[in-house]
Amino acid sequence: MRQPVTRRLQAALATLALAAVAAAGGIVLSAPEASAATGSATGYATQNGGTTGGAGGQTVRATTGTAIHAALCGRAADSTPIIIEVEGTINHGNTSKVSGDSCNTAAGVIELKQISNVTIVGVGGGAVFDQIGIHIRESSNIIIQNVTVRNVKKSGSPTSNGGDAIGMESGVRNVWVDHTTLEASGGESEGYDGLFDMKADTRYVTLSYSILRNSGRGGLVGSSESDVSNGFVTYHHNLYENIDSRAPLLRGGVGHMFNNHYVRINSSGINSRAGARAKVENNYFEDSKDVLGTFYTDAAGYWQVSGNTLDNVTWSSPGSDNNPAGPDMKSTTTVSIPYAYTPDAADCVRDVVSRTAGAGKGLKVSDGNCTAQPPTEPTPGPTEPTPDPTDPTPGPTDPTPPTGTNLSIGAGSDGSSKASGTSFGHLRDGDLNTYWSPAGSTGHASIKWDSGTAVSSVVIREAAGSAGSIGAWRLLDADAGTVLASGDGAGTISFPRTTLRKITFEIVSSTGSPRIAEYETYTS
Repeated sequence: MRQPVTRRLQAALATLALAAVAAAGGIVLSAPEASAATGSATGYATQNGGTTGGAGGQTVRATTGTAIHAALCGRAADSTPIIIEVEGTINHGNTSKVSGDSCNTAAGVIELKQISNVTIVGVGGGAVFDQIGIHIRESSNIIIQNVTVRNVKKSGSPTSNGGDAIGMESGVRNVWVDHTTLEASGGESEGYDGLFDMKADTRYVTLSYSILRNSGRGGLVGSSESDVSNGFVTYHHNLYENIDSRAPLLRGGVGHMFNNHYVRINSSGINSRAGARAKVENNYFEDSKDVLGTFYTDAAGYWQVSGNTLDNVTWSSPGSDNNPAGPDMKSTTTVSIPYAYTPDAADCVRDVVSRTAGAGKGLKVSDGNCTAQPPTEPTPGPTEPTPDPTDPTPGPTDPTPPTGTNLSIGAGSDGSSKASGTSFGHLRDGDLNTYWSPAGSTGHASIKWDSGTAVSSVVIREAAGSAGSIGAWRLLDADAGTVLASGDGAGTISFPRTTLRKITFEIVSSTGSPRIAEYETYTS
């Protein structure tokens, strides 16, 4: 099929741009089929439209951090798919800022900022990010695979990425980190921070077949007790070894941990707090302390446990700021998982993780029967992806409200940062003269109940003077992390009846300042 002239021209210009920035050193163009990225995303990274990274895009080879940045900056647009194969050692000395319309980079850190559709994969003799972190910010659909990131510092010299090996923040969506080795050489007093951190509205992330070791902090979801808009993170077939705490720390949201091997967790492991809910199943905990619970806070979190093995695990005594789940681990909540998965039995986790986890293991995965095997090749994406529609079918702007009682009246509400002078309570007060507005052009607001409530339609009413400002949006089941509906423009939203405790309206784009006067919910 012949490509339209404009698209063929864009592809040619992108190739020329990449060739031009190759002069930065360490970048080699290659054909898409030469990519070493294999397998398909798993866990929560399969939700919200899935995670495919740079599938279908051009493949380039990079041997310096500058070349990685140059590859990002040489694309036709910040969403043009690209697969960057990395070989060799990436460090401060070979990582400079590169400028361009399709990137926003900085020296001393691998910067994946305000971009989408990117795969970074280690190839050949391996890829080592030495004392330099990978920072993902305001980005989506990212894959990082088969790389080692080591000794990233937040203090001392050199510093990078706030001390995080891999850090994500500010509206990040759909990231799959697979077969990586993330390691430090001590804790905060030695200048290190987290190995795998997520904050400021980061969602739909999977960490699989990876090693996290020799660090004071394994990682967190949420930077404070008020940063609870993150979540829907899967951790499976990972090795946590010689970690003091945060394996991980969850503040709000949902985490799913299965088939991980935890050995020498020195102070605390899975720390579910501030309303977080963790599903913890078929893991192997060994020679460790306080592997699950709410620690260092009185803001409780919750967990559902099954099939775990505890091998020489000790527990502290409960206190006002300590609520260990053991020694008799029992569930305190239930967590529904929206994706298919086949966990291995806990008694083989040590063996299968030792043969699959980490960089340089041939990207081997478990078949669910305790056997390591090569990854299954995904169905290849198109080499010329179908572009997003530029003129989506708008939602109704003058809706006929559903019948019945507005369930939002008397319910609770919360959301992302709000504009000065507005209130979450204005979403559900029945008064069209009051409104909630996000602090920026995007944001999210939720209606919540104390128990499961059946909802099948929502009405979003914009305040006077702001009609038409809401552009693209998504409606989410905040309990399960699934998308109930998506579209463009305010109005009535209908979807299959769903029982939930919290429903979230997310503004993805807008013109001007969006203002929601009423966020109505109905059973029918």
